[in-house]
Amino acid sequence: MNEPVFVIHGVANRDPDGFAASVAALRAATGLDMVPVHWGDLGADDRHVAAAFPGRTGAPVVPGPRLPEDGGLRSAPGDGWPQVESAVRTWLGKAADGADSGLRGAPAPAPAVPDGLFEYLADEWTRTEWLRHSDDPALLAEAGRALAETLAEQGGPGAGAGAGAGHGYGGYRGYGAYGGSGAYDGLRGRDGEDADGRLRARLRDRLQALDRVAGAAISAALGRVNTVMRTAAAPGTARFLGDVLVYQRHRDRVQARVRETIDRVDPALGRTRDRPVRVVAHSLGGVVAFDMATSAEPLWTSSLVTFGSQPAFFHAIDPRGGSLPPYEGADPVVLPPSLHRWTNLWEPMDVLAFVTARMFRLHDGSAPEDVCVPAPASGLNWGWTHSAYWDLPLVATEIGRAMAAALH
Repeated sequence: MNEPVFVIHGVANRDPDGFAASVAALRAATGLDMVPVHWGDLGADDRHVAAAFPGRTGAPVVPGPRLPEDGGLRSAPGDGWPQVESAVRTWLGKAADGADSGLRGAPAPAPAVPDGLFEYLADEWTRTEWLRHSDDPALLAEAGRALAETLAEQGGPGAGAGAGAGHGYGGYRGYGAYGGSGAYDGLRGRDGEDADGRLRARLRDRLQALDRVAGAAISAALGRVNTVMRTAAAPGTARFLGDVLVYQRHRDRVQARVRETIDRVDPALGRTRDRPVRVVAHSLGGVVAFDMATSAEPLWTSSLVTFGSQPAFFHAIDPRGGSLPPYEGADPVVLPPSLHRWTNLWEPMDVLAFVTARMFRLHDGSAPEDVCVPAPASGLNWGWTHSAYWDLPLVATEIGRAMAAALH
């Protein structure tokens, strides 16, 4: 008797009318009597999933704590540090070029940087959490400029005696005074304080502040990108992964829907070896059909055609139970006689399609048939071929061939 073929959809199918139209097109292409089995209304509820996304509540995204000062793990100065040092020297030179030495017609002396200062800054650069990873020229140039401004601020207008006291450099608040040696006269410390130590402390504080600002800016920008990408991908992601999770937890409800649809045609179908059903299933629908055909109380299936499906993948990482032992990596798992014939179609660009012959053997010792059904290069979204099977003529051809063989 030529019984109808039951067609089970996969994940993220919420449109029963659209699914019925796809089955009708497949019916026309194969000439087979087909019955759609729609279970998408039992899938994941994705209405409120956006509430779990970062950045949706307005909570700030801030950088983590800095590494400890006493020997925490650090890296060598990144490739960006030489650019920062060059920027500091450049801005110091510009400051001097725009200043008056105090002697009519004479240029200002080039500021001399205390010994070891750049080595100190290079070491502090390795302690930053964000800046040391940057290779952006604009960001590195601005970091150098900010450090140069800190050097200028440290001296302050009229901080010391000697030529040039009280004169600023290039719009800075004042480089301080330079004696005949060209050293930082304003940093000598009238009260005996360690001027070099104070300078280093201020530079360290400025660098830490810059790092916090950079971290906050980067985090905010990435948070916005995160939100945009998640919002754009939310419906598909929630429904795809969500349906998998829902089926794993509530497979009885989904399988009951399949059984109810079969019972409306004929309650005896699939309950005994003598009245098996024929099933076509896409994606997770193939897992549903496979689970039912191999369960302790199986859906007796004369021919199963899966396309873009994952029974082998799921059984490898989470044995399906029922009457199946786990796959141990050597001998294939022997399927029960309740699954008589299995044809598995896969498209090479579909990352959600898996093969079956290496992992399983049918009850008669033969392997399930894996058939490659490549999609045409034209008019195809190569990033997502998982839904292309319904429109591939070769899929209809293979379904017709497999179902005809099941009648003999």
